[in-house]
Amino acid sequence: MKDISKNNRRTFIKKIGAGAALAVATPAAMAKESGIYKNVEYLNLVKREGISANDRIRIAVIGTGGMGIGDVNTALMVDGVEIVAACDLYDGRLIRAKELWGKEIMTTKDYREILDRPDIDAVINATTDHWHEKICLDAMDRGKHVYCEKPMVQKVHEGHRVIKKQKETGVVFQVGSHYVSSIIHAKAKELLAAGEIGEINFAEAQIDRQNAIGAWQYSIPLDASPETVDWDTYLGQATKRPWDPKRFFRWRNYWDYGTGMAGDLYVHMLSMLHFVTDSKGPNRVMSTGGLRYWKDGRDVPDIHLGLYDYPESPEHPAFNLALRTNLISGGGGGYLFRIVGSEGDISIGFDSLTLRRTPMPEAPGMSINSFSEEMQKKYKEEYFKKYPSRPRMEGPKEFAFKVPSDYKGDRYEHFVNFFESIRHGKPVVEDAVFGLRTCGPTEAGNISYQEKKIMGWDPVKMEMVDRV
Repeated sequence: MKDISKNNRRTFIKKIGAGAALAVATPAAMAKESGIYKNVEYLNLVKREGISANDRIRIAVIGTGGMGIGDVNTALMVDGVEIVAACDLYDGRLIRAKELWGKEIMTTKDYREILDRPDIDAVINATTDHWHEKICLDAMDRGKHVYCEKPMVQKVHEGHRVIKKQKETGVVFQVGSHYVSSIIHAKAKELLAAGEIGEINFAEAQIDRQNAIGAWQYSIPLDASPETVDWDTYLGQATKRPWDPKRFFRWRNYWDYGTGMAGDLYVHMLSMLHFVTDSKGPNRVMSTGGLRYWKDGRDVPDIHLGLYDYPESPEHPAFNLALRTNLISGGGGGYLFRIVGSEGDISIGFDSLTLRRTPMPEAPGMSINSFSEEMQKKYKEEYFKKYPSRPRMEGPKEFAFKVPSDYKGDRYEHFVNFFESIRHGKPVVEDAVFGLRTCGPTEAGNISYQEKKIMGWDPVKMEMVDRV
């Protein structure tokens, strides 16, 4: 376990003092009254290397739904990146691709036509979960670098094949859980390693929503039909069914094509947590929930709760993780990601981070009212010998960190990392091993939900084990 004792801890006040871009304190009267000082630090932007004209990277996207469009638009923010081809199984999305990125780009319903082009350097795989493995393997076989949306795979055994193929081909492979590239999580990692919250013992995350689109009730185009959608190709290895536009355009609602809230949302949470803590993952998973409101034909739950036990490891002490998602949250939705330690906690938002420090007092206090007066007197004498009362300076207890106004976001940083790996051979932040260690436990959680049992997970070998 890492040594994060007080003697080895960096002095946090010095660290954010002179070097802070901006520090704002509460009024002195309030500070004196509450004993809490608030400081705001704006996080530093990541420095990037310049590129030459010969470093241009030509990309293609496979799957041009909402995530695919977002990924391409973000990738094009990176200098030296050009989109040349797009693939989707719905005609309307191919039309939209040309509207967005130019009439000259190639469009196709057959992703293999993209892989056949020698001038394409990398592909973005933004398809449904049940197509991730097949397309990733085929792309790497053709020497294409791959940016694969999360979850990396639908099933654990598929993940091992992806890992093996990446090692065999040597191409760059990045999983698209982009929060791990955020400067916010880099700061959280730094603070945890510095021992600013003591030893981690608990983490929690909540993602609640209160709108139809957030609950995957995606809009279905008016021309959706077997004539405009290649339904048979879409089904792939999934159960053969007659044409159903909901299963195509709202695929996250079905186990056949997606991974439920665990694969869609919990993978983000585990990715962030594993990045911040250097963890390889939990060893015990249990989940519950149900379908409470969105009874629209879906077979995945709309409320999901997960508990994950993380064992002691060389990277961290043992701790517990609690996850919750509610797609019908009458409170209005919300987001929470918090890491709790023995001396403080870190709360992470989309554009900020708050550190609170609450070390345990040296003196434990007294609960002696039930003792006789004589015993109370003797106890106090011994207590104050051991814990003499003396004045102490009070330092800041709460610190807020904000991203700068010109920060382009974690998805941008994630793509920068991907393209720098292609150009300069730098390691990616989220390779296939990292990807399986975050999506594998969520599949274990789905099995726990479906079969109502506790699941075991081996975080080193990345496989499910029998454990209750």
